[in-house]
Amino acid sequence: MMEEMYLQVTSGRGPKECNLAVRLVVDRMSSEADKNGVILTEMKAELLEGLPCSIIVRLTGCDVGLFVERWRGTICWVCKSPFRPLHKRKNWFVEIKSCHPPTEEKALDLKDVHFQSMRSSGAGGQHVNKVSSAIRATHRPSGVSVQVMDTRSQLQNKEIAIERLAERLEELARAKLHVAKEQQWRNQLEVKRGLAKRVFHGQKFIEQ
Repeated sequence: MMEEMYLQVTSGRGPKECNLAVRLVVDRMSSEADKNGVILTEMKAELLEGLPCSIIVRLTGCDVGLFVERWRGTICWVCKSPFRPLHKRKNWFVEIKSCHPPTEEKALDLKDVHFQSMRSSGAGGQHVNKVSSAIRATHRPSGVSVQVMDTRSQLQNKEIAIERLAERLEELARAKLHVAKEQQWRNQLEVKRGLAKRVFHGQKFIEQ
């Protein structure tokens, strides 16, 4: 059975060595994914001085859950700093957490919109009561709908409904994106430096 999951690999706003570890971890993860029939796609990366402090990856294939469990958690890279030769620290940590897919705003596709004409209500005289000029527009994928009876023209009401529906969907997309970004930011600030799930050594990134 095909599965799809998303992971965020983050340095937790650590030093440059941790950002390099993020790159090494994703490269190693990609190599193991190929061997296990899992497709790894890098969806989004945040760079600092040319190195990623965070990478979001999409994993698709069979037994993705088992593959993820081999990686999710704290990863430790034991190596002398390639940037600061005199630095005493040798243990560099990154965190791998489940996350939501990156959200992007998309243009409204009219194929996804159901239009329904209806009788207008309120002031307007007999013309309003006899002609179905009001329009309800419903976005099928999300269920969001708007109702417009601003004018006596059904065509004009339909155009207004499309504009308002697009605005409503954009507002919802921005809200979801804001929540996703906040969660990703919190992930980047929280790296558990306790018991590591996996430990790799040296610049060749060998697991021991």
